[in-house]
Amino acid sequence: MFNIERWQEIFETIRKNKLRTFLTSLSVASGIFILVILLGFSTGIETGVRTEFEQDATNRISINVRTTTKGYNGLNPGRRLQLRDADYDNLNAKYENQIEYKTSVYSIWQSQVNYKTQQGNYRVQGVSQDQQWIENATLSDGRFISPDDIAESRKVAAIGYQMKQDLFKDEDAIGKTVLINNNVNFTVVGVYTDPGGTREETRMFMPITTAQRVFNAGSNIDQIAYTVQPAATFDETVELSAAMKESIEQDLRTRFQVAPDDRVAIRVDDTLEEAQQIFGLIATIRSVFWFIGIGTIIAGVVGVGNIMLIVVKERTKEIGIRKALGALPSEIIWMVLHESIFITSIAGLIGLFLGVGLLELISPLVETDFIKYPKVDFTTSITTVVILVVAGALAGFFPARRAANIKPIEALRDE
Repeated sequence: MFNIERWQEIFETIRKNKLRTFLTSLSVASGIFILVILLGFSTGIETGVRTEFEQDATNRISINVRTTTKGYNGLNPGRRLQLRDADYDNLNAKYENQIEYKTSVYSIWQSQVNYKTQQGNYRVQGVSQDQQWIENATLSDGRFISPDDIAESRKVAAIGYQMKQDLFKDEDAIGKTVLINNNVNFTVVGVYTDPGGTREETRMFMPITTAQRVFNAGSNIDQIAYTVQPAATFDETVELSAAMKESIEQDLRTRFQVAPDDRVAIRVDDTLEEAQQIFGLIATIRSVFWFIGIGTIIAGVVGVGNIMLIVVKERTKEIGIRKALGALPSEIIWMVLHESIFITSIAGLIGLFLGVGLLELISPLVETDFIKYPKVDFTTSITTVVILVVAGALAGFFPARRAANIKPIEALRDE
């Protein structure tokens, strides 16, 4: 029930001790402010990292081979390894039940692409139809590479949105012909967008068979990419992906006769395992931020507790009179707790609003590769408010218990 006299007592106590109340409230507000800022930036880190992983499928395995750095089985170091269609087919057959999407890749860097008077240098890649899902690409117009395109080695291409803007401006690109390296014409059949942004949208995808034929690659490929079939849980999928990665690496070491400790010649990257490690690190960072923030709040709560002890000491005679007139211990406890919770909550809410306001102000300005849009979500805000109320109750608990245990006769003798 609302008790105006109790509120008058609280404001009268604050008025008599303005500086003391201000300094203690400042410590609580600072604690909440620091906690909100730290949690906001931990969310920004998580958003940034997730954005980086969204550039490609999270459960992707990428396979590349380079030059050997160590001799093995009588073979000299410095051998240039080369993946071929047969390697791709063999791996597909062996891991068929574990593969979700698959593609071989043949890349031509800095190819000149012309459309009428417009031209630019772009990366051209021969791929299979599954590249769309492995790259997390979304079609904004037309279609992607099809199985028929690959089977018939058609001269068709899907281009990134940025490439379309560069070459075609506001003109519709579908069905138009572009010239690659002043040599071969390709028909644009699709335009895609990529969560990786501009850098990923300056590429042209064509059928792998066409790329190999046009650029005289024979059966050579530069890379193999897979996504792993999701298991029942994230951890099970990670284990499956890691096991598949190790098995593929061992297969290729045997195939190319590469030393077990040669980490340069064969590289098999598992983004799912990397994602688990990084998200685990983010969770650790968030826990550390919570620890620091809560520690700062505790320092403020201790200050509030000290204030309430002083208040109880100053009002010992008053409390004795109240008890002598029949006030119950619970009423005395609530009187102290009420004041403690009020001071802590008001100070904490000020810190919360200042922290959220600052994050809203600077959030659009903070955008790096691994920190994007730091902010505090609704759940965190509610959690912070709960912490405020609990902190206020804890700050006043011991002073309130001391006040409730005061004996009227001793209180009346207090000077």
